[in-house]
Amino acid sequence: MIKKRPRKTKSEKKRLDIRDVAKYARVSIATVSRTINRVPTVDKELTKRVWKAIEELNYFPNTQARALVSGRSRLFGLLISEITNPFFPELIQGFEDIAIENNYEILIGSTNYDPERMEICVRRMIERNVEGVAVMTFGIEEPLLDELVSRNIPMVFVDAAPPSENVSTLAVDYLHGIREGVQHLGALGHRKLGFISGPMHQRSCQLRKEAFLSSAAEIGVRPAPEWLVEGDHTLEGGMQAMEQILNSKDLPTAMMCSNDMTAIGALRVLASKGLRVPDDISVIGFDDIHLAEFVYPPLTTVRMARNDLARAAFGALRSHVEPTHSHAKKSWHIQTKLTVRQSTGYPPGTAMKKAKMRKVAEME
Repeated sequence: MIKKRPRKTKSEKKRLDIRDVAKYARVSIATVSRTINRVPTVDKELTKRVWKAIEELNYFPNTQARALVSGRSRLFGLLISEITNPFFPELIQGFEDIAIENNYEILIGSTNYDPERMEICVRRMIERNVEGVAVMTFGIEEPLLDELVSRNIPMVFVDAAPPSENVSTLAVDYLHGIREGVQHLGALGHRKLGFISGPMHQRSCQLRKEAFLSSAAEIGVRPAPEWLVEGDHTLEGGMQAMEQILNSKDLPTAMMCSNDMTAIGALRVLASKGLRVPDDISVIGFDDIHLAEFVYPPLTTVRMARNDLARAAFGALRSHVEPTHSHAKKSWHIQTKLTVRQSTGYPPGTAMKKAKMRKVAEME
């Protein structure tokens, strides 16, 4: 009786290496290495055999070994502020999609607004030999990024960047979208406007508030100081800021918020106080995260497309590391646009007056 050999378990399976591919394809190890690293001088017939062997063996090339051979890691770093704000996972998804399309990988670091954590993220990226870093934190910690600058690692920043030959900026046009939002409220009849900003030490938050104030001035509105409150771009910060505004003697009829998370926090407080949106107060956010469409009521917000940011950030880095790809621009323009949903309406009382006026006009 023939005794069958027991099958190997997954853990017992041999890990394939480049030598196995070379043997299977009947070529040299050097040919496999040069094929994987896409050296153009390799014979086309040999290249076909190598790729066929890789597919049939289900072999996964060692990217770190490839980097040693080619001198390129094809790895970009992506620094974000926090993972809990849906804006950033959506940005990561867009950046990763574009990277994969172009045969790059990404290394993500979430700083959580902590300088020590930022330092760890930067060190990890240097150790992994990233070719460039997209700093999408909306706030610059220049001393912590000196290590990247000193190593001539290309970087791209949002809104403002330290002066360097290898640095590009994503210039977000906050004014366009915020002006559309303020003019939308003005057209509805609102004149009592408020604004909840983000942390004012961040340049992007300063620009958003400046855009709101200048847009309000254009329609002849000067918001009361107590309706201008600093938040921190979190749900909790939006709730606290809205609580503070509701303690004012007089209330605004419309609030604009520096991001959607702030606006959603404000919506929750308003609901808990029995105030109806938009009947009692209108609310506008900023970012247009996916969740904004599904809160109640669906949030009117200024759209800053994550795909536009991701594509521009990737393009900026690639233009630095691949000079033949395109010219390395110093600035990339990012557009914003108002998306109107159900969280904005006429000021309290005016909707009823307009309905009565229409009814009278119809009777006449």
